[in-house]
Amino acid sequence: MVNKITVLAIVAHPDDAEITCGGTLAKYCKKGHEVYICHVTDGSKGSLEHSSEEIAKIRREESIESAKVIGANSIWGGFIDGEVVLDLKSRIKMIDIIRKVNPDIIFTHSPNDYHSDHINISRLVFEATYLVGIKLWKTEYESTDKVPILYYMDNVAGIDFIPSEYVDISETIDEKVKMMSKMKSQLSFLRKMHDTDAEEFIKTVARYRGFQSGVTYAEAFTQQKKFPVGLIERILP
Repeated sequence: MVNKITVLAIVAHPDDAEITCGGTLAKYCKKGHEVYICHVTDGSKGSLEHSSEEIAKIRREESIESAKVIGANSIWGGFIDGEVVLDLKSRIKMIDIIRKVNPDIIFTHSPNDYHSDHINISRLVFEATYLVGIKLWKTEYESTDKVPILYYMDNVAGIDFIPSEYVDISETIDEKVKMMSKMKSQLSFLRKMHDTDAEEFIKTVARYRGFQSGVTYAEAFTQQKKFPVGLIERILP
């Protein structure tokens, strides 16, 4: 590896990164890059058995263990599950999430994903990505020295998402599944709420994207093209 970069995945809930871009994050880690996973909300609504306080604690612990699988860093964004809104306070919090890590590349939800938290986080990340480098935007953390490159991840189940780039995760599909296996509370929740087996779901979507791109397993992305960031070379692994 010539240049080490810092990668930040900003996702709504514990298990979102694992489902949508876990294989790509694992690949970055294998190449020696610094990877952070920010679960923006506490996941406190995602249970049929526990109280909000109980499940928030459980999901935070699961997030940390999931990140350890690939050697990534896990951070929490300080938002409450289901309560992500578009306002100035939220924008400032998102600016500080990004400034704290100072990433070269950010992955987040597509603007048209299915969940309001996903959609609003996508918008907040878009708003904050350019502003992190503006010195007169005074927040808890200092302004960054660069504008991160922003990529949107595949929608859940690939619905209404047209990829512009793919990442071959054939060698990291097992790590992706193992990351999700640490989200034990969600394995049960997904099965009961949506009649979904998480491992089967992950492999089916990855196989479909792999078929599209000519490999065994893949993850799909699209870059947010915006001034002044324009790429003349590929940055995805």
